[in-house]
Amino acid sequence: MEPATLRAAFAVLDRYAYLNAGTCGPIARAAAEAAAAELRIQVEEGRWTPTFERMLELQPRQRAVYAERVGAAPEDVALTTSTSEGVVRVLAGLDLGPGDEVVTGDEEHPGLLGPLAALRRRTGAHVRMVPFASLADAVGPATRLVACSHVSWIGGALAPQALREVARDVPVLLDGAQAAGAIAVDVAELGCAFYAASGQKWLCGPIGSGLLYVAPAWRERLRAVGPTYLSLADPSAGLDAVPHADARGHDASAVAPDTSAFAVAAHDAIAAFGWPAAVERAATLAASLADALRERGRTVAPRGRTTLVSWEEDDPVAFRDRAAAAGVVVRDLPGRPLVRASVGAFNDESDLERLLALLT
Repeated sequence: MEPATLRAAFAVLDRYAYLNAGTCGPIARAAAEAAAAELRIQVEEGRWTPTFERMLELQPRQRAVYAERVGAAPEDVALTTSTSEGVVRVLAGLDLGPGDEVVTGDEEHPGLLGPLAALRRRTGAHVRMVPFASLADAVGPATRLVACSHVSWIGGALAPQALREVARDVPVLLDGAQAAGAIAVDVAELGCAFYAASGQKWLCGPIGSGLLYVAPAWRERLRAVGPTYLSLADPSAGLDAVPHADARGHDASAVAPDTSAFAVAAHDAIAAFGWPAAVERAATLAASLADALRERGRTVAPRGRTTLVSWEEDDPVAFRDRAAAAGVVVRDLPGRPLVRASVGAFNDESDLERLLALLT
């Protein structure tokens, strides 16, 4: 498939230079059609046994494609509603308390910081924030968990390689919201115990979709928090019912069939182009944007070979609004003098040129 054919799958790109997949990816026509088709059946036939049979058929497919994007076996991946839900399930399921230290970075998203703050209040665990680039060096004898981004949402920097060595002794929870679907992810190579990610960002799925990887070695050490019908191995066992022994025990309480249909079709729209080719194209386009910004005198935030590019503007909100009026969708980063562009394989050079033309 040619890049232009992939681009044509996303209607929003007919009008906008959409550079905001780091918030929500564009919706492929095929994904919208798949969700609409499922909802149409429910409208016309009601929601009863066939609806739930389709749900139980679609969820394994969603689990399989999400597992593929992080290099995991399907049984090691739970279906969640967001990155943050996965984070919450891990923090609540570990035996952390007073005297236990959690190390995190200074570039973390509120979706991770909020649950960490709640953990601190609830358990008395000590949460220590350090420079993102120094995470591995900060691990000490009291550290029981490292919780940080795989790719920083601020500028696209990658978590330190040295964390892979740390993960041999201390469990690592990675927030993969800006990585899954954006760059190649291999959880075994990363050595992480847990990996949480979103479906609505780089996987271009629906809001309310996500994944949580639980390494097999941590199955018995991570308690399932709030197991409900779908996460129980035998729901008919009443009070004797127990969660699935694998990651399915951490599934969200409900994942609608239209959500799964949307998620699978969105994944397949990019799979038709080829996921390895997609992540390579996106990274190359993002690197070219970063270079062009520097050539125009902009200060670009530290980044790796990822899909995010952030740069300094005197008034980021004003720039965001001016860009939107010109048909260019980017975002500001609250509390920081930065504007962020999220570059996907569905973008092309014309999108970057429209953005660059706004620089004064």
